[in-house]
Amino acid sequence: MIMAHLIRHKMSNKISKAMNIASNRSEAKVSAVFARLGFQAATGDDALGFAECDHLDQDYRQGMSMDVVQTDPGGTLDGDSHYQRDGAGPPGSPNTGTCEELGAHDKPKITAWEAGWNVTNAIQGMFVLGLPYAILHGGYLGLFLIIFAAVVCCYTGKILIACLYEENEDGERVRVRDSYVDIANACCAPRFPALGGHVVNVAQIIELVMTCILYVVVSGNLMYNSFPGLPISQKAWSVIATAALLPCAFLKSLKSVSKFSLLCTLAHFIINVLVIAYCLSRAHDWAWEKVKFYIDVKKFPISIGIIVFSYTSQIFLPSLEGNMQKPSEFHCMMEWTHIAACILKGLFALMAYLTWADATKEVITDNLPGSIRAWVNIFLVAKALLSYPLPFFAAVEVLEKSLFQDGGQAMFPGCYGPGGQLKSWGLGLRIALVIFTLLMAIFVPHFALLMGLTGSLTGAGLCFLLPSLFHLKLLWRKLLWHQVFFDVSIFVIGGICSISGFIHSIEGLIEAFKYNIHD
Repeated sequence: MIMAHLIRHKMSNKISKAMNIASNRSEAKVSAVFARLGFQAATGDDALGFAECDHLDQDYRQGMSMDVVQTDPGGTLDGDSHYQRDGAGPPGSPNTGTCEELGAHDKPKITAWEAGWNVTNAIQGMFVLGLPYAILHGGYLGLFLIIFAAVVCCYTGKILIACLYEENEDGERVRVRDSYVDIANACCAPRFPALGGHVVNVAQIIELVMTCILYVVVSGNLMYNSFPGLPISQKAWSVIATAALLPCAFLKSLKSVSKFSLLCTLAHFIINVLVIAYCLSRAHDWAWEKVKFYIDVKKFPISIGIIVFSYTSQIFLPSLEGNMQKPSEFHCMMEWTHIAACILKGLFALMAYLTWADATKEVITDNLPGSIRAWVNIFLVAKALLSYPLPFFAAVEVLEKSLFQDGGQAMFPGCYGPGGQLKSWGLGLRIALVIFTLLMAIFVPHFALLMGLTGSLTGAGLCFLLPSLFHLKLLWRKLLWHQVFFDVSIFVIGGICSISGFIHSIEGLIEAFKYNIHD
């Protein structure tokens, strides 16, 4: 009797476990389908749309390795795997490695078309609305820079991926690195093995926080210009927008936010079509004589930063390439996505400038007639507010990983308690980050200046300077002379553009800050 009871109990446990595993495998497959449809990649304004595995709340493709934790055999599974922030699972749960160490059946692979969708969302986001303002100060040279930036960013994306590989004894290319941070650390080894990773992380944090600030600035700007008759200033609109964003401080994952991402991108696509349609309706009044070959020496460097920022996607390319079904198609994918982006951006910027000429504003939708401007801007504000959690959450994760976790070697104690609950002071830090983005948006409410500064500082660094430098450092002996020439040229040109744009942006920001202090 006892033996029969034990047999029945064991068979019951096995059947229950099999049912749980099947259920959770089904859940993972459904999540993978949503990933393939673009729900995890659709915002993309800040290159934050792509997720390495099934959920957006894991490594967010920026080189950090969260631990994949599985429950013990007798426990109840919440899914194929889940991610423990402090690197330690529940009692009795073994650590099975990082996302890259899972088998191919545990993470969805994407096709070249799906990878292209992610890259397109990264470089065709709502910040394209600032490109006509760059043409205002650069004329035909601004159009040339849109083409030049596309070519350079496509090339540096390819050489960045080349830095992930090394040849083995048989002469075969083997992927030995997984992220931008790994490449940076390899370049600084052996003297400073972690210095490169710290530099890349700092650049990431700056770009992510500045992206959050830009969302608040553009929200306040759009609402103020949509309802000029209301007694509400742009600063007040920014405060209202930030109040709606405070719940971001309580986010533990982005699963709920990701559901809206595809709708946001589709709405933005429709808005771009509406702007282009309106411009075409005014084609008989286009001011071709206003497009000059001269440049505004004082403001054009800021335009360079705006253009560069609109192409930033390098930070997530290593994870994207690693998740492709056929990594050999990566180069072709990069070429057609950047060619398409170059054509669309150039036409959009030129048509918008020809329509409004010298009256072109920092955010082009502010030039639309009042009858449709309010509706278009409201949709853009909704997109900005729904996109804000992505860079915010990513910035929080980088800060927590580098300052509060770091494998037990962090500067400060962890933000999470034993049960995974966010500590009160950790919540306070998140709220402080939201308020910081508001304060910056209030004191420097200039979309073009902030976008130019970000593009000149982190955009040029992550897209121009670092990839060319890493390529020279890691693959120096295997490069042909023309590759060395390209890398050195990109590094020099990128450095000049970055420094000039940074200086002029800082000067403009100081003037704007002083004006707002006195105001």
